[in-house]
Amino acid sequence: MNPFKISLLFVATTSLLGANASTLSDANAIQNSTNSMSALSQQSINHSSQQALQLQAEIDQLKEDVKNITIYRNHLASLVESQNQETQSLAHQIEEIKLTRQGIVPLMYKMIDGLRIIVESDRPLKRGQRLERIEKLQTMMTRADVSDAEKYRRILETYQIEIDYGTKLGAYQGSITLNSAETIEADILYVGRISLVARSFNGKHYWAWDQQSQQWNSVDTNAYSELDNAFKMASSLITPNLMTVPVSLNQKQEQ
Repeated sequence: MNPFKISLLFVATTSLLGANASTLSDANAIQNSTNSMSALSQQSINHSSQQALQLQAEIDQLKEDVKNITIYRNHLASLVESQNQETQSLAHQIEEIKLTRQGIVPLMYKMIDGLRIIVESDRPLKRGQRLERIEKLQTMMTRADVSDAEKYRRILETYQIEIDYGTKLGAYQGSITLNSAETIEADILYVGRISLVARSFNGKHYWAWDQQSQQWNSVDTNAYSELDNAFKMASSLITPNLMTVPVSLNQKQEQ
């Protein structure tokens, strides 16, 4: 072979090999660069994905918070509505109480006047004590430190006491004024509103109240023993039994 051709072929081959080596090196560099960029891209993707998940979790939490706030807001709205209704109800009740008080106060004064009429027209049974009780009620009505409810209760209590005088058997010591205008101390027996009898402390004289004539009349001595037993029954000294007593009713009451 021609030596020149061989040399030329060697040079060409060497040049080709050098070019291929350079190309391979560049390819490796590109591959490495690509791998690095891919790794960076993956890291970026992973970071973005993590941020997305975190944002989604925050969004879900915000939605839950909004839901809870909505429930609480509705709860507060219901409370406010209930309070408004309660306020309206209380205002209505207060207005009714005002109207009731406007009616109850005059009624209480009328009830006290009625008590006074009862006592003044009744037999002289503890009259001073009963009138004093009514005067206390009258004074009580102008006291600001006593509630209307308490005033009403005390008036009803006094009415109950008056009712008891008309249904019970009792005895006490008090003064009576005889026809001679003489006032004496005596034992006094009452049998409801049927009979009112007085006995001198020495037990020698008895008087019966006559409602029609409004005076004390002497009792026949034959009734003394029966009346003594009545006094004993009123004082719980003997067991209750039938008794005979003078009647103190007027003609209208007897009818």
